[in-house]
Formats: sequence, structure tokens, C-alpha cells
Amino acid sequence: MPVRAELDAIDWKILRELQKDGRITNVELSRRVGISAPPCLRRVKRLEESGIIKGYRALLNSPALGFDVVAFCLIGLHHQSETELKAFADRSRHWPIVRRAWMVSGDSDFMLHCVAPDLSTFQTFVIEELTSAPNVDTVRTALTIRQVKDEGLVNIEGP
Repeated sequence: MPVRAELDAIDWKILRELQKDGRITNVELSRRVGISAPPCLRRVKRLEESGIIKGYRALLNSPALGFDVVAFCLIGLHHQSETELKAFADRSRHWPIVRRAWMVSGDSDFMLHCVAPDLSTFQTFVIEELTSAPNVDTVRTALTIRQVKDEGLVNIEGP
């Protein structure tokens, strides 16, 4: 696997531990990776400044907050010019129901990860916002049944 940054074994350990628990203290992190706290903190800062660590978030339990519907939408556009692709990407950033979005290859142009409080809200979004958006040709939806895996976004095996 080609790595685009100069990372040593300690950096990989730091990334593994932070992906498991972003709230870990620097003292505990340094203990787990086998170095003292000051150099550990410098390494974390370097990983943040280089953009390898993009940020930290709390992972929320959607159903516990009343957001029971998770769905994916595959969007096909009439025209795929750079301007049209950018316009749709920009539009997707303003839809609160869309939590993540990707431009994809294949039969579709975009894949949207949507989270809604109920099926009616999701259906209203699809009909009134998504299918009526400029340049949208096709919308295919897939409602999830249950999540069966929830790991960190990057599989860090590392040294």
C-alpha cells in the first residue's frame, strides 16, 4: 500500500490509537505507543498540521436521537461537465439530510449517505429536493435495514 507521507512505526501506532479513541489523553496515548508525553504531543501536532489527522468528532447514536432512517441515494446527472458536477456537489452541501456525499464512477455520478428522523421525511427530501434539483436525471435509493459493521474509516494495520 503506497503511503503519501513519511510515517514511522510510532506514527502508525498513534493513528491507530486515536482512531480507536479520539478523546484519549496525551499521557495515555504516549504510554500506549511507548514514548514520553512531549514527543508524542509533537508527533500528534505534526500529523494534524500535515492534514493526516483531519479533526476529531463525537460519534452519535442516530436512533437514540430520533434519526431512525439511514439510506443511500445514487444520483445520475443529465450532463457531467465539470461545472454541472461542481454545481451538484455544492448543492448537496446545503441539504442537512445528506451527511456524506461522494462523486463516483460507473452508472451513477454521486452517492449520498442520508440520515432522517422517519421515512416520510426521507421521501419528502427525495421527491421535493433531490429529484427536482437541476440536472438530476435518475435517483435510486436504498434504505438500510441494520448496520452490521462500524469500524474506523481507515484500516490501519501499519508497522
